[in-house]
Amino acid sequence: MTLRAAPLEMDARLKPAYEILDRAVADKAFPGGVLAVGIRGELAVHAFGGQTYDAHAPAVTPTTIYDLASLTKAVVTTTAVAMLVAANRVQLDAPLERFLPEWSKGSNATDSRKTVTVRQLLLHTSGLPGWRQYFADTRGKKEILAKALAEPLVAEPGTKIEYSDIGFILLGEIVERVSGKTLDQFARERIFAPLGMSDAQFNPPKSLLPRIAPTENDTTYRKRLVHGEVHDQNAWAMGGVAGDAGLFSTAADLAAFCQMMLNGGIYAHQRLLSRSTIAQFTKPVKVGEMSRTLGWDVPSEQSQSGKYFSARSYGHLGYTGTSIWIDPEKELFVILLTNRVHPSAENEKIKAVRPAVHDAVMEALGLKP
Repeated sequence: MTLRAAPLEMDARLKPAYEILDRAVADKAFPGGVLAVGIRGELAVHAFGGQTYDAHAPAVTPTTIYDLASLTKAVVTTTAVAMLVAANRVQLDAPLERFLPEWSKGSNATDSRKTVTVRQLLLHTSGLPGWRQYFADTRGKKEILAKALAEPLVAEPGTKIEYSDIGFILLGEIVERVSGKTLDQFARERIFAPLGMSDAQFNPPKSLLPRIAPTENDTTYRKRLVHGEVHDQNAWAMGGVAGDAGLFSTAADLAAFCQMMLNGGIYAHQRLLSRSTIAQFTKPVKVGEMSRTLGWDVPSEQSQSGKYFSARSYGHLGYTGTSIWIDPEKELFVILLTNRVHPSAENEKIKAVRPAVHDAVMEALGLKP
């Protein structure tokens, strides 16, 4: 099933969701954004607000490009790992040192460290901390990777979920070493090109700046408005390409990706993944009181998915103000792209907006249980 434009009647039904977004802009939750809703192959795309709060700022359009932040983890890194697992080039339960020998060398050679697996990185159960300010005193991919490879564990592997950027930096490196391609090259050839994701890219050229929504006014490290370069500081210090962040794209590109996932791995006659691989990577796994899938989040209050996504749904959030939610039971996906970190990342009003929009979409389309 390929996507087609939704009828005007569907667009009209979604008006309550659009009104929530208009109020959010007025409340300065974010300057603007794009909402894309796909159901059973029909796609409605709604752009609202401006790229910034400036009265003369360009209006957001359906082709506005956003820094997707941690959506990179799901769309690029998880998909790439899934492809390599399907080809038996990566084994989920293999120890990390099989692919990254430095992981347990020297002072890092603890018994616990040697048990960490690829699966645990995807589930965020490796025992790694969530984040470290490597960028504060380190520049360059090689240097930051060395720090990530030497990062001490803060929990016993497999015992708790702690969302970790560091784990996905390492997964990105595994993709590069196993495939022999840079992560952005792998994504371009194996994900973006087959799906026709023509605006999906790392390190977009300056010629695209008029279409790119700026993110934060970084007063601490870069001392400038971050515009057209990745907001995530570690990814920026690594050169803009990392397993945890760096992807820029549009709602339409992401819609093709989401429909591919709903189709069981195929879109426009291009197969990226098998149905069984998607099932494997989107099956919830409970660890303690929390659940995740291999690379994806699952509906919960913390995930801001709202009340109505079914138990089989999966999604991901991006720190800059982006999100994807996919519901295979309802044959639905909802994409919300904003630059809520503009001008400051201290603004967290989006946390209330996301579930409200998701619930309004479900109610408008008659999908409320």
